[in-house]
Order: sequence, then structure tokens, then C-alpha cells
Amino acid sequence: MFLLYEYDIFWTFLIISIFIPILAFLISGILAPIRKGPEKLSSYESGIEPMGDAWLQFQIRYYMFALVFVVFDVETVFLYPWAMSFDVLGVSVFIEAFIFVLILIVGSVYAWRKGALEWS
Repeated sequence: MFLLYEYDIFWTFLIISIFIPILAFLISGILAPIRKGPEKLSSYESGIEPMGDAWLQFQIRYYMFALVFVVFDVETVFLYPWAMSFDVLGVSVFIEAFIFVLILIVGSVYAWRKGALEWS
């Protein structure tokens, strides 16, 4: 039988973790001063007077490189729990992990051929 009262602590922490950020945003919205002026709207560069326009266009190459790094870095983190319990899980999980690594290799080769890993 499903015992709902065993999850009381979970629901309590879930409700608290939802309401604390909402409460923090509401309090800061009420207490924060709202003054917009030329000094407030100017860009800030470590205390130095800004030179030129604050809106610069960057090449998409930098974003693509960072995105490929983050995707492959996060996906390889999924291999750690598998490696820690390799002896317990069996052959079927080994095959699944092998397929996962193959997908990572195919994605890496695809990004390499598309030039997403080229910096210059």
C-alpha cells in the first residue's frame, strides 16, 4: 500500500524551497529603491569611464565552442555513477553505457567536421 505520510518531509522541503526564493524576490522588490538616472543607466567598467558602445557583437564561434564543451562535459559526468557500480550492474548496463559512449563519439566527430571545435 502506498503510504503518503512517509513523504511529509519531502513535501515540507519542497514547499519551503519554493517559497524562500519567492519571498526573497518580493522583499527585495518592496525594499529596493527605484531611481533611474543617467548614472544608473550607464555601463560600468570597474570604476573607469566607459569607452565606446557597450553593445559589441561577438562571433558565434565562441558560443558554439562553449556550448559543445558544456554538452560533452555534462554528458561525461553521467559516466561516473556507472563506473562506480560497474561490477554490480551487469552486462546489459555495460552495453547501454557503450552505446552512450558511441553517441558521444559520433557527436564529437560531427562537431569536429562542422568546425565547431575550431577556435580561429
